[in-house]
Amino acid sequence: MKSALAERHCKACEPGTAAMTEAQIGLILPQVPGWEARGGQITKTFKFQNYHQTMAFVNAVAWVAHREDHHPDMEVGYNRCVVRFSTHSAAGLTENDFISAAKVDALFD
Repeated sequence: MKSALAERHCKACEPGTAAMTEAQIGLILPQVPGWEARGGQITKTFKFQNYHQTMAFVNAVAWVAHREDHHPDMEVGYNRCVVRFSTHSAAGLTENDFISAAKVDALFD
């Protein structure tokens, strides 16, 4: 099921944008099932049958990141990709991270 977050778009962070509080993270995290919040970032591992599928996913994530102007860190292996979002300018998580995570989940569905 596609999250309502996936329908939204990232907004440029204004100077001084504050990271979300733990309480705010706790409210929004259930909207992106399978993602874990830890250390100022959200992370999810996606598994695939082969390298070709993994790389197709990586390229699709790159396209979404470019369109949203919000880029994840990715760790790529033969049949898996770990995706990590955080907002560096806020030194933690913002709504942009959760919007992007929902868009990545929509790719995988």
